[in-house]
Amino acid sequence: MDRLFKAIEFVLAMLLLGMVLMVFGNVLLRYAFNSGIQVSEEMSRFFFIWLTFIGAIVAMREGAHLGMDNFVNKLSRRGKLVCLTLCQLLTLLCCAMMFRGTWVQHEINATTAAPVTGLSMIWVFGVAYLTAVAIGAMALRTLWRIARGQVADDELVAISESEENLHPTTPAGARP
Repeated sequence: MDRLFKAIEFVLAMLLLGMVLMVFGNVLLRYAFNSGIQVSEEMSRFFFIWLTFIGAIVAMREGAHLGMDNFVNKLSRRGKLVCLTLCQLLTLLCCAMMFRGTWVQHEINATTAAPVTGLSMIWVFGVAYLTAVAIGAMALRTLWRIARGQVADDELVAISESEENLHPTTPAGARP
């Protein structure tokens, strides 16, 4: 699973690199030659959409989405379990709504072509299927682990309020 997510992170990096190169190239062409590449404008927008949706999958796995850990940290273990369960159920509901919404719009997106590239818009917005299934599977896995009593205390607060908490640079208990 770690290799899969490393590959996903590589795809995200390539999407970001593609966006930067296309946008920078277009700015340079417009400034220097008073022209641009229309395809790069459209593709950079598509890359941004894919980057956002695929990035949400990685963020879910790393617990990097916004949360209320200041509140949850004050609860007992049972309270934290209830909050985590509710959070995963709500996440699952949102994934189901996203999947259904994409399904309802599928035919419209599949028959609509992008103005410049002619690419079927399902290739752009269909990434919501992947996101809904992946995040939903992670939520189901967490719910399964909660039901089986396999969630450790340090996993009950899945969200970290700041980057420093995710990647500490000093040993625990040491002063910076």
